[in-house]
Amino acid sequence: MIMPKVKKSEKKIAWIVSGILGVIICLTAVLLLRDSPLFDEYLLLAVVITVFPPAVLDYADYRWKRSIDKHLPDLFRSIVQAQKTGMTLPQALEEASKRNYGTLTKELKKMVAQMSWGVSFEEALQSFGKRVDTALIGRTIPLIIEAHRSGGKVEEVFDPLEKFVQTILTFDTERKTQTRPYLAIIYVAFFVFLFTIIMLFKSFFVDVSDFSTTQFALMSPKEARSVFFHMNAIQAFFGGLVAGKMGEGTVGGGLKHSVILLVCGYLTFKFVV
Repeated sequence: MIMPKVKKSEKKIAWIVSGILGVIICLTAVLLLRDSPLFDEYLLLAVVITVFPPAVLDYADYRWKRSIDKHLPDLFRSIVQAQKTGMTLPQALEEASKRNYGTLTKELKKMVAQMSWGVSFEEALQSFGKRVDTALIGRTIPLIIEAHRSGGKVEEVFDPLEKFVQTILTFDTERKTQTRPYLAIIYVAFFVFLFTIIMLFKSFFVDVSDFSTTQFALMSPKEARSVFFHMNAIQAFFGGLVAGKMGEGTVGGGLKHSVILLVCGYLTFKFVV
């Protein structure tokens, strides 16, 4: 499934709109539901609504950039083959734009169109880098520009460049494979935490309304449920952020994990505890 490109402005708008909605829900809860059992649920709803849209956009942007990087070795290989037939670098890129490189093809066509309008090769390439804005593109574009300026056998630059990008992608894939068990540990630890809360609540925090409060200094079931609910929300939110940092290398990548864990915790408290 090809994800659409997400602009930085769209991410900012998503954060602003969802943040405003979250604040409105929080204010509603504080003003109207302060002593209601629904107070905690409204606060959790505010957090989920604030985080969910940016999490979706962040994931879509991550998949889009990942698709761009994945096709870079194929692109460089095609450029090398085209230049061996005597094409210049701009001509090789124009020929490569006619092939299917997934989401990368559309960006290549934009660059070729800019060059056809009179934009220089270097300006079109730099514009391409700003639009795509991935770490690998940022590393390779300066090398391509210098190779174009120096002239000579540019394919001698693209051949090791293709191997370099392929190595980086392989290392990244291996890193994700190695960290996947740790992501599973975070999810397992959260559900073990939920199970422990359920057992504690069912076993120890019973209804003590029939007992004298002077004889028993126990927490009421309502207070216990509220405390456990807050502990669950904190564990879910920050556990998700840690999962994103470990799995994708960014805290923002953990927002989707936070949403999943928050929803799972809420459903557990709603229907089990």
